[in-house]
Amino acid sequence: MISPRLRALVSCPDCRFPLRDEGARFVCPNCHRGFAPGHGYIDLRPADAFNETTKYTDEALHVDARHERVSPPLLGAGVRNRMLRDFLALTPHDRLIDLGCGSGRMMLWNHDTGAWMVGVDVAPFFAHEAIEQTDLVLGDLRRMPFPDGSFNKAWSLDVFEHLSKDALEGFLRETARVMAPGGALFVYTHVRKNAPIARGLRWINHLAAWLERRGLIDMTVERLRKSDHLNPLADIPDLEQTVGAAGFRIERIRYYTPLIGGFVENILMRMAEHAMASRARARQPAGTSDSAAAVRDARTSAKARIARGGLVYGVLQALTTLMMLDVWLFGRIQSGPFFALLVKESARPSAG
Repeated sequence: MISPRLRALVSCPDCRFPLRDEGARFVCPNCHRGFAPGHGYIDLRPADAFNETTKYTDEALHVDARHERVSPPLLGAGVRNRMLRDFLALTPHDRLIDLGCGSGRMMLWNHDTGAWMVGVDVAPFFAHEAIEQTDLVLGDLRRMPFPDGSFNKAWSLDVFEHLSKDALEGFLRETARVMAPGGALFVYTHVRKNAPIARGLRWINHLAAWLERRGLIDMTVERLRKSDHLNPLADIPDLEQTVGAAGFRIERIRYYTPLIGGFVENILMRMAEHAMASRARARQPAGTSDSAAAVRDARTSAKARIARGGLVYGVLQALTTLMMLDVWLFGRIQSGPFFALLVKESARPSAG
């Protein structure tokens, strides 16, 4: 959807002038560039594209159509969402921006808080429910089409690691610009330096590779998702310096070394997905060649069953709670992945 509130807020991504809403399109009164709304979101990308882009824009990453329908917040996504709600404590008075919103699922999962939310992403792979129920903008996080101080809360999940250091610094400066003083930004990402307990993850990854070689799981999509990870942050002091230079301070941090989560998602769930895909292909009528469509249909059907509740949903909820043990047991051990709450300082730090 494109709400009246979003229509009144947006500005030109190139010159930052408030856009004039002409109904069928938006026009910048300064540079006269026009923007046409459609498909339930507004395309407000800057005229000059940045050279550095994420793999998330690749069609190949979305051929399985996972983004089109949103499941309940379960497993790793459920852990992220539980931590988000704990750290941000959203209220109906909040104005929030989802930075790198992907399908828009996080906004749907937190719609019950009453907060007004705007999702921004560089690629238009939004879920059908998100297009119908949330405000979405196609845009670049390094040049956002909003006035200064538009939002008091924000989140950014699995975004930092896709950016170079220069791009991350630009993204953080732009985020600070569109946030009000004292605004809170919830982040999930990782630094390169890991704790010794992360060796357990390497063993899990070795097991996953062994299972894949024997045709028991398929990690192709996961590899593609991680293929453009640039991992710009070396360690926690580097994180502190980088966010501080943009005008943020770290208010709270918990570390997340997903040992239980890695086994559940990279082994158990991949085996379940592989079995589901094999059954879908086996059920195809003789002479049918579009096995990818059969797998997509099976996945959509499975998501619908999970959304209705029942035994499978209950099991997945129990596994999500089990995966929270990684936070409860190891959350104080400084490691690579982390959840953090960044607060925008009232005044920007002086240069140097």
